[in-house]
Amino acid sequence: MQLQSKYRSKIYRDFRAIEATEWRTIVRYYESCEAQIRGLDFEEYFEILDAYTNALFEIGAYQKHLLMADAVIEASVMNNVKFLDGEDVFHRTLFKKAASCFHLHDLEQCEHILRELLRIDPYDQHTAMFLKKCLRRMHPALVRQTRAAAIFLFLLSALVICLEILIVRPFYPMYDRLVEASRNSIFFLGIAVLVGGDLLHRWQSNREVDTFVMMLKRRRK
Repeated sequence: MQLQSKYRSKIYRDFRAIEATEWRTIVRYYESCEAQIRGLDFEEYFEILDAYTNALFEIGAYQKHLLMADAVIEASVMNNVKFLDGEDVFHRTLFKKAASCFHLHDLEQCEHILRELLRIDPYDQHTAMFLKKCLRRMHPALVRQTRAAAIFLFLLSALVICLEILIVRPFYPMYDRLVEASRNSIFFLGIAVLVGGDLLHRWQSNREVDTFVMMLKRRRK
């Protein structure tokens, strides 16, 4: 979207005077002039609204960003605004909305948004990679079980060490090497279970996304 009118309001001119990366200045400007900004022509209002929404994301105000992202998406759809300064504003806003959900640990909503973006464009590798990251962050039963098993093995290894120090070495030195080998085996088994569970979960997450994307691509063809 490009502004068609040659006239620029003072509110808009003051906004354009702010450096594009001065995120906090943009946020303060919008929030101090919100009433006047809402009264602008749509083109000027939408550009400032979009900049404010992006600035909220950049400063880490993710809860506010989610609210304003919905306003940007609604305004773009209702006014048929696809691009802003040559960028797909709808896709960018949805992607950053997913990122805000991720930062706020709302992983289910993040996953939902990313899947919807892939349904729109299954060739978007950045979204696919983000979805894999989201799924890896979600801990299914497999990960919880393997981590619980690993913790049990680590505690068992610590118990064996205590028994080795308090009982085996003083009273049964002939079993010292056997006990030492046993507690080392238990400890390394715990590490293997812990790492193996995480690696398996990572593989499953990647495979799930790859399968989903392949299905979407076949539907496109």
